[in-house]
Amino acid sequence: MLQTRILQIVKGSPSGVYTLPHDRSGLLCMDGDYRKPTPLFLESIDKWTGAMLFDDKARGTNVGKDVEGLVLSKTTGMVSGIPVIERLVGIHFPYCELSWFVKEGGIVSNMDRVLSIRGPSSSVLSCERILLNFLGRLSGISSQTMEWVKESTGIAVACTRKTAWGVLDKWAVHVGGGLTHRLSKLDSPMIKENDIASFDPPVNDPELAMKIAVRSIDVISNSSFAVIEVRDTGQALTAATEWSDVQSRNNLGDKIVLLLDNMGPDKCRMAHESLLNSGQRENCILEGSGGIEKRDLKQWMGSGVDLISSSKVNMAAPMLDLSLVVGDL
Repeated sequence: MLQTRILQIVKGSPSGVYTLPHDRSGLLCMDGDYRKPTPLFLESIDKWTGAMLFDDKARGTNVGKDVEGLVLSKTTGMVSGIPVIERLVGIHFPYCELSWFVKEGGIVSNMDRVLSIRGPSSSVLSCERILLNFLGRLSGISSQTMEWVKESTGIAVACTRKTAWGVLDKWAVHVGGGLTHRLSKLDSPMIKENDIASFDPPVNDPELAMKIAVRSIDVISNSSFAVIEVRDTGQALTAATEWSDVQSRNNLGDKIVLLLDNMGPDKCRMAHESLLNSGQRENCILEGSGGIEKRDLKQWMGSGVDLISSSKVNMAAPMLDLSLVVGDL
């Protein structure tokens, strides 16, 4: 199970949050166990593999001699994507058999064996490129996430909804020790600047607009994970105060996620301190976001945020370099 690693990362966050709602891995695999994929995860796997199979015109057939294909790592990294490969081969290449030399989240080095695929040469060769594409990309994301997490001691790391392969990217981030953030637009509400600008009728008073935005959240359904984007300390205080009032009126005690957008570590620290001084810090989770690079992570130490989120975690991840070598059985 991979969940333990996430709990250890988040435990030391500035507001004392032990778990963060940004971990949605339980919606993909039950108990964080890759051997228990949920229907949501399986449906996503099937759609992505279907597209890859169509584009590559790959199919499983029982033609040719039996061979073994060994997938070898050509560098050091973390393996991710076992549930995807198991599903791919199990459904579309039924004449093949897989044997894994590592578990999900396992570390491999140069020339380490990752898996063996045995079956008729027609199926092994047809499956080769799709298998390596999935395993290489997802393992690359997990490897990169692992590096971000190592650099961000005490602050959790999350990806965003900017993805190439949807929730497959999110799962790989989870495997690497990061937080998935929202899995979809419907997973939890996120109110951003464009949402406020789209109010009908328009609201010209920024403070009133922020209050209306907070009140628009359906706390009965979304109290445990709701995100609102703020751009300065004043907006953060307004949102946190209004949320506290809403929670009190509904006899709830959940925290709102304040996404401190493009504020940088210094301004985030100011927001954190202002929220502390006003007594509102305990009512919110602070997420630093916007233009964050891996080289900047140490600057975020002491910024007061509970987590940082960046699309670079998955979108800028290089593939883990893997190769498949075929030989006779």
